[in-house]
Amino acid sequence: MAAAPVWSVDPRTGKRREQVAVEATAEEVDATVRAAHAARGSLADRTVRAAFLRTAADGLESVRDLLIEVADAESALGPVRLTGELARTAYQLRAFAGIVAEGAFLDVVIDHPDPAAVPPVPDLRRMKIPLGVVAVYAASNFPFAFSVAGGDTASALAAGCPVVVKAHPDHPALSELVAKVLRRAAAAHGLPEAVVGLVHGFDAGVELIRHPLLAAAGFTGSVRGGRALFDAAAARPVPIPFHGELGSLNPVVVTEAAAAERGDEIGRGLAGSMTLGVGQFCVKPGLVLVPSGASGDGVVKALVDAVSDTDSGVMLDPRMRDAFVAGVVERAALPGVESPLTPGAGGPHTVSAGFLTVPATELTGASHDLLLEECFGPVTVVARYDDEDQLTSVLARLPGSLTATVQLSSAEAAGEGDATELLARLTSLAGRLVVDGWPTGVAVAPAQHHGGPYPATTSTSTSVGGTAIERWLRPVAYQNTPAPLLPPELRDDNPLGLPRRCDGVLER
Repeated sequence: MAAAPVWSVDPRTGKRREQVAVEATAEEVDATVRAAHAARGSLADRTVRAAFLRTAADGLESVRDLLIEVADAESALGPVRLTGELARTAYQLRAFAGIVAEGAFLDVVIDHPDPAAVPPVPDLRRMKIPLGVVAVYAASNFPFAFSVAGGDTASALAAGCPVVVKAHPDHPALSELVAKVLRRAAAAHGLPEAVVGLVHGFDAGVELIRHPLLAAAGFTGSVRGGRALFDAAAARPVPIPFHGELGSLNPVVVTEAAAAERGDEIGRGLAGSMTLGVGQFCVKPGLVLVPSGASGDGVVKALVDAVSDTDSGVMLDPRMRDAFVAGVVERAALPGVESPLTPGAGGPHTVSAGFLTVPATELTGASHDLLLEECFGPVTVVARYDDEDQLTSVLARLPGSLTATVQLSSAEAAGEGDATELLARLTSLAGRLVVDGWPTGVAVAPAQHHGGPYPATTSTSTSVGGTAIERWLRPVAYQNTPAPLLPPELRDDNPLGLPRRCDGVLER
């Protein structure tokens, strides 16, 4: 594998800015993974781990201005958006530090012997342990929150797993800077810098997923790229867990009553959600089911007015811009598809927002399946349905998504009508249901779930929120193990003061 230069590229012009690094060779990937593997034991102390994560958060904030400047130069996402994303990333690191300190994620369960049970119960003690080295494939659209110091990295380190990050080519300079911050934080607590490795290059990403010492992987990106890595992870001599976020349509259902009651509000809200970040959010609403007739017309008119006021924007890189423009053209050419506000090229390096409309009947057959696939960028498809049967038929054909949204009337929200049944149908489609809101904006909270049925994700786990740590752990049970040989987490005297369930009783 030849070592090619890695360039930082300005998405506003498509021109190279500076050489950042070189693509990692197979030998360099091997050395990076082996160093991370050798550093596993250094993360065993939970107190040190929690302090490391807090110091990493402090370190990011201490060089905030530099990081945001570099991130904006490589992503064109703007200082306001990036400042908020960096704050989210630091918060996420501190949140996992708190989870580590509490210790409930270890899921300690102790059952003392019960010879009278049928069958008899021996002495059993169960807890979760880290899997080992985790590969993290950084995302393009979140250069902080889903990249080198993002949720996959934070949760893996919190679990006690060293990480090797495959940097995204859209922000290589930022990736190098953030990795240095994390390594300095590790060294400040006596940890080897190798607990956070970084490699560049497409071939390096392939070598990484195949490495025999890799224990698991997390990915955020396209269906094509994610599926290739997922298949490679499964085809290994020893398959490993692959937690991939691939593609999501994020359907929205607007009920007849909701459209009649507040169509203008819904149209404006949809416009804000679908154009946020130039439509480059993984939870952007890509298909909106709106009733036919006057009530639905009100939603569409408000959408036209609001999107018309949206400035053209720069996408993350020229390749994504070209794919967006081509994707819109291909979809608009389908029979029955109209463009009340045509999306596409806004200038030499920008795109303009817009949307397509189509009768819902066109989506009940395979001829328009392209409209049921994510189109990354500021576009959505508005499908007009005539009745509940058409709505049900379309929902039955939708792929899995990260989110599903329903807009209800005040009466429906109060329990009148069939809203409960509609929510039940949407539950099978997505990992997060949104009622009378919009899916863009993923709160970092203990109850959050950012995942969904395939192709949204390749597992049932979440990549956002405290339970994301569970992806990098596996349970182990000790049976009839002498007390001196037990890990401290499983001893009767509970020297670490962990939350645990003992003989069926929850102890805190």
